[in-house]
Amino acid sequence: MLVLAGALLTGLVYFLVRQGLYSSISTAVTTAVPGRKLSPPWVMPTPAESASPVRATPLESFSADDVTQGLAVTKISDVAEQAALSRLLTVSVIVLFVYAALSILLAWWMAGRVLHPVAVITGTARRLSGENLHERIALDAPPGELKQLADTFDEMLGRIEQLVSAQQRFAANAAHELRTPLAVQRAAAEIGLAGEPDARQVARIRTKLISVADDSEHLIEGLLLLATSERGLERRETVALDVIADAVTEGLAGQAAERDVTLSLHAEPLTVYGDGVLLDRLVHNLVANAVHYNVKGGRVEVRTGPGGIEVTNTGPAVPPDTVPHLFEPFRRLRERTHARGEGAGLGLSIVEAIARAHGAQATAEANARGGGLSVRVRFPTGPQEPQRR
Repeated sequence: MLVLAGALLTGLVYFLVRQGLYSSISTAVTTAVPGRKLSPPWVMPTPAESASPVRATPLESFSADDVTQGLAVTKISDVAEQAALSRLLTVSVIVLFVYAALSILLAWWMAGRVLHPVAVITGTARRLSGENLHERIALDAPPGELKQLADTFDEMLGRIEQLVSAQQRFAANAAHELRTPLAVQRAAAEIGLAGEPDARQVARIRTKLISVADDSEHLIEGLLLLATSERGLERRETVALDVIADAVTEGLAGQAAERDVTLSLHAEPLTVYGDGVLLDRLVHNLVANAVHYNVKGGRVEVRTGPGGIEVTNTGPAVPPDTVPHLFEPFRRLRERTHARGEGAGLGLSIVEAIARAHGAQATAEANARGGGLSVRVRFPTGPQEPQRR
């Protein structure tokens, strides 16, 4: 492009100079030649002037000296014009070649300098794998589009690293959670049934094995439900979430009474466009967790309305900095003791996955008074497109 621009500039200069060069030389030569001033007819007209009619002047009005001097000036002007144009063309071509060489070198250097960040980004992208996701481009460049691209790429790598780390932790925790029941079953069978156990011993071991099998079944169901929620929604329908909350609260009233927990519901109309089965599990997990992780004489309050659903419960004090981590799979407020009915630590993670699949947002905060948590799920207004990961 630079060479083309130089060639066009050279041609334009040559054309413009040629148009007015003859008249300029003629004027200069006529002024410099000694003798009386020549009459206009003896000055060679320019091409534009020659095209127009010239008023004829009788030859008798000019002397022999005038004619000789006029022919000399015309010849000198022609020779000077040709020499000037030839010189201009030669110099222009030489300058154009020099300009072309310098333009190519400058363009090559500038292109390399501008595209160097792209090479850095490409090299980093090719080098990255699951083992070195911690690396970043960290492009050292002035502000611009490529700097923004590199910073955006670094931010994307950070999000991918977090997701991969979460998946790795999830796989490790799931393996640990599934391995523990198997170890308990094996120990109960090998130790409890060793020798010749009596009927009472066999009955006790049988009860233990059934209990462990139930816990394993609940864990597997939770993992499957979590995977289903993460995959997204296969179907959508209009669901009255306030009706679901009423049914869930009524179903868990007996469990709350056994734990001496007061369960109350304040239901206002709330219609959600989504999967009814998953939404039922969302409400059930919220209320069941609030009842289970409570204290004797505590309370659980369930509210539904246009903004969404909120479940507040009393219970042990929760450090505010640990609240966000409770939505991660297998995260508990306290270490697991493997007691009966303890749960697998998937309740709130399933709630968040189902909420995300419906385009909703699940949040929680520690209560300042009475301990426990307040968990809110806010749904968008109007029908939403299926959310997938």
